[in-house]
Amino acid sequence: MNPLHITSRDATTGPVLEVIGDLEYATAHQLREHVSALVLRPGQRLVLDLGRLDFCDSSGITALIAAHNCATAAEAELALAAVPDNTLRILRIVGLDQVFPFFADTDTATTTT
Repeated sequence: MNPLHITSRDATTGPVLEVIGDLEYATAHQLREHVSALVLRPGQRLVLDLGRLDFCDSSGITALIAAHNCATAAEAELALAAVPDNTLRILRIVGLDQVFPFFADTDTATTTT
């Protein structure tokens, strides 16, 4: 198991969180806490950069859905960037490709409207 590490930065479109390590039962609360602590404004895009995500279980997927709900409540948008193939496959299987916009990388996610 790899520990979860989350870094944040601001982009012109809104906050960017880089999620590094394993997003699973023991660590998913960290993502929920980071997202809950953000001040999102209407029209912003919260980008979760998953390029260095090693593993994501159902608790991690639930945390992604919670982040989406938090962004929606703030009248903002959540986008996923650089989603690893194994995680992308699962998100597509469960239909979350209909909920989350996916971008190849963070630069594209923070410049595309």
